[in-house]
Amino acid sequence: MPKRAIIPAAVATAAEALNMSPGIVSGDHLFLTGTTGSGPDGAMPSNPTAQFEQAFAKIGMVLAEAGLDMDAIVEMTSYHVGLRDHFDDFDAVRLSVFKPPYPAWTAVEVAGIRREGAVVEIRVIASMLP
Repeated sequence: MPKRAIIPAAVATAAEALNMSPGIVSGDHLFLTGTTGSGPDGAMPSNPTAQFEQAFAKIGMVLAEAGLDMDAIVEMTSYHVGLRDHFDDFDAVRLSVFKPPYPAWTAVEVAGIRREGAVVEIRVIASMLP
């Protein structure tokens, strides 16, 4: 089955420089690359909540490029540096983004994330079916 890249114009230059696709449609699912909370200018906010909000906004941008919204997400894995330090704040942002039925979710503590200053990276899988 052929796959199709989803690359919003706002991140096309970065995706090309990194040789990756922000999203790939394969079959009935859209697989998103892990997303950190850097801003549109590439700067990483020092405030974890700002990172969480920005990461979900970027996920929403890729979904929208594929004609989907956050309700299409069926699975989410979040990778955290300092998970216990900011879990409640992350969960509050998560609950502001999703409504029932919530996607399946796994939160994982990690030693580090590639982007300097990042405290979270989120990857999701979304259904392309209505």
